[in-house]
Amino acid sequence: MERDVMEFDVAIVGGGPAGLSAACKIKQLANEKGTDISVVVIEKGSDIGAHIFSGAVVEPSSLELLFPDWKEKGAPLTNAVEEDDFYFLRSAKSGIKLPNLFIPKPMHNKGNYIASVGDLCKWLAEQAENLGVDIFCGFTASELLYGDNDEVIGILTGDMGIDREGEPKDSFVPGVEIHAKYTLLTEGCRGHLGKVLVEKYDLNNGKDPQHYGLGIKETWKIPEQKSQPGLVVHGAGWPLGSESGGFFLYHGENNTVSVGLISDLNYKNPYFSPFEAFQQMKHHPVILQYLEGGERLSYGARAIAKGGFNSLPKMTAPGAMLLGCDAGTLNFSKIKGTHTAMMSGMLAAGVVAEVLEKGEPGGQDLVQFEQVFTESSLYTELFKARNFGPHLHRYGSLIGGALNYVDQNVVSLPYTLHDRKPDYDSLDRKSQAKFLEYPKPDNVISFDRLSSLFLSGVNHEENQPCHLILSHKNVPIDVNVEYYDEPAQRYCPAGVYEVLDKGDGSKTLQINAQNCLHCKTCDIKDPTQNITWTPPEGGGGPNYISQ
Repeated sequence: MERDVMEFDVAIVGGGPAGLSAACKIKQLANEKGTDISVVVIEKGSDIGAHIFSGAVVEPSSLELLFPDWKEKGAPLTNAVEEDDFYFLRSAKSGIKLPNLFIPKPMHNKGNYIASVGDLCKWLAEQAENLGVDIFCGFTASELLYGDNDEVIGILTGDMGIDREGEPKDSFVPGVEIHAKYTLLTEGCRGHLGKVLVEKYDLNNGKDPQHYGLGIKETWKIPEQKSQPGLVVHGAGWPLGSESGGFFLYHGENNTVSVGLISDLNYKNPYFSPFEAFQQMKHHPVILQYLEGGERLSYGARAIAKGGFNSLPKMTAPGAMLLGCDAGTLNFSKIKGTHTAMMSGMLAAGVVAEVLEKGEPGGQDLVQFEQVFTESSLYTELFKARNFGPHLHRYGSLIGGALNYVDQNVVSLPYTLHDRKPDYDSLDRKSQAKFLEYPKPDNVISFDRLSSLFLSGVNHEENQPCHLILSHKNVPIDVNVEYYDEPAQRYCPAGVYEVLDKGDGSKTLQINAQNCLHCKTCDIKDPTQNITWTPPEGGGGPNYISQ
């Protein structure tokens, strides 16, 4: 097929904090030198922010470096953190409020802001466009393109107007080849192309496997008398039981709160359901005191990369770079990834801009980025937090938490713990597991998946190929049902996967791809690694604008 070709110096895949910061920094550096570097950002969401989902406390350190006058420019960071509370929930009714003195320093939030990362990205996109960056929304980057020397030379955007049988419809529009001297992958956690890049160039060689958590979040409008703008509440314990993770509740402006649960995806019990656990958690008195009498406004879910320093891959390949949460730069000790993603994008921008300004040919493996990264504050921050997740994985919330307190507050412990077991390989067989029964939703505080999905704004063109690819169609029934009672029914927060009886005693797996929130949990947690998430038609998915 003959396709249109567009040429740029730099192509950035993903309109999140890392990609937009990289775009802004490249143009700033080029403008300072009086050179012209063409930059394009490709975003699969219908608009910037549509797929950005975070109940976020944002550290402004990277923003201050990128735009020192960010306040004058009207960046949407206005709700400063005023108070930090941390709880350990012992049971469904009891909890202990821990003194701030006993909380690891990175979890303190003085100087940070409760904000919408989607709004921040929309603001960054405005700054980028003012600097001369082209931004194309509603287009997927479906494939990497390679040159004669096996270097990355750009991306192919996805064809539009293909029916579920793979045939072109009347609305068919072929994808476009976007060629670039350098392609920066900033797709967010478990990026589709990032995964391809890591495998093709063996970028994970010698590193721990990436580890993940599933974050499920709702935004509520609460009674004015319960609203405390600037209050940050974190906690651990019930209802996660022996599994690791924690909850958050952030008081925003205009009588809103963001409440959520992060469930680590190394959990063992195949009957554990992150969605049901989250709905159950909201009934705990610590949470219920704020939500009671309120109204739920939005719902969504997203995986987060939490392996940290030990799981960082080599972030460069010939003609390409892997940045932000695509590489796994989130600092789990702070439960923050926005400022680290921005910093990784800015560091990469400096390297790319310097090479292009010298007129050197594209397609190089910019290995000098390694030294730039190693000498940066980002490296120092992530190295300091390298044991945070492994402590919790190996020793649990209490002992692991105590070790993290010593490591972060008292003395840096002189060792590096590793967690070599991938999350998908952690499930017990159903014969060894305790069946977990969750209470039915009351439709006041707790809800079911389908009514929750309505509040995510999720929408896909229904007559298109299924974007959730099974390598072997028999595995879900013959293996996953047989040994794990098909955990996809429970780990998916959107009701995408259903095991149905066919009426003759056999079962089948139904995939409701139109429900997909693009959280990537199935791609991560499936115990047989039989599911591959690929991008659906551009513009499809959730709509998290201003969440």
